[in-house]
Amino acid sequence: MKNKILGIIGGGQLGRMTALAAAKYGIECHIFDPDHNAPAFQVCSKSFINDYEDLKAIEEFSSGVDAVLYEFENIPLTSAKYIEKFCLLRPSSFILSVSQDRLIEKNFLWDKAKVKTAQFYKCSSYEDLENSFHEIKGLSVLKTRRFGYDGKGQIKLDKHSNLKEVWETIGSDELILEEFVPFKRELSIIIARDDQGNVKLYETVENKHKNHILDQTIAPAPNISNDTKSKAKSIAIKIATELDLIGLLAIELFELNNGELLVNEIAPRPHNSGHWTMDGCITDQFEQAVRATMGMELGNTEIIFSVVMQNLIGEDITIADKYINDSNSRVHIYGKKEVRPGRKMGHINHIKFEI
Repeated sequence: MKNKILGIIGGGQLGRMTALAAAKYGIECHIFDPDHNAPAFQVCSKSFINDYEDLKAIEEFSSGVDAVLYEFENIPLTSAKYIEKFCLLRPSSFILSVSQDRLIEKNFLWDKAKVKTAQFYKCSSYEDLENSFHEIKGLSVLKTRRFGYDGKGQIKLDKHSNLKEVWETIGSDELILEEFVPFKRELSIIIARDDQGNVKLYETVENKHKNHILDQTIAPAPNISNDTKSKAKSIAIKIATELDLIGLLAIELFELNNGELLVNEIAPRPHNSGHWTMDGCITDQFEQAVRATMGMELGNTEIIFSVVMQNLIGEDITIADKYINDSNSRVHIYGKKEVRPGRKMGHINHIKFEI
């Protein structure tokens, strides 16, 4: 990998950890982010502090690297397509377009990948909301189609909800109403696919949330049946194949009480629920993203330790020092300068030496 350069769109913690993984192979990283204080700038060889809509800067950035990946989905699609004029973008702008919009994503999952999701309806008007709410006949969740994460842009609806008030509160006419699924637990699985169609899958894990933000990931998922693991892998392969994925894809799943799995959403990038791989697998998700993007052979995803990944949100970062010298824990701090409520500041991988 001599003299290779990887471009990363987004300078948050995912970009930072990807750059650190790339450095193991002598790969330089150029980071593009409008925030002067983006933590990935601390570990890269070149910084582009520009708006994502700045196509002139995008051209300069893309022309100076061998390939580009992105660490989040809210990049202007125009900019993503522009990158592809100058270098490889992995995953592609097509995959980005699917994952950016919840309605497009859900339609793709049902119609193309042939996997199941919760029942859903497009809501472009108040009348759409009324009709779909009565069609579902139960608990539902109204979501913005774009820019939602960690519970943002979502309102839960029940028979007591004032639909008119909800419609005016959410302030958008690009919405999707989804049936609320009484799931047993949330699972996720990460798949990597290279430019030859080879795939590597990580263990299926269980995710626990607090205030709509991922709190813990338990890897592997406890008490998971072989049938459920097989179903999760099959779903991941179907989606990755249909997308013609090159890169990394995380898939969030709802496990129902009857054992059925429904796809909640997909993310074509390293994912918070994959942080456990940094200390639990032979090849972690960040190294794997680098390998797939740069055309290297995919790494071994074999699990070497069971892990409970604990997110450090906001003031939780103050407990990190307690675990620095704990031989059963690995602390990862993201280098963010400002602590804010709900902000992901780091994580701790608590290792179990028996799988």
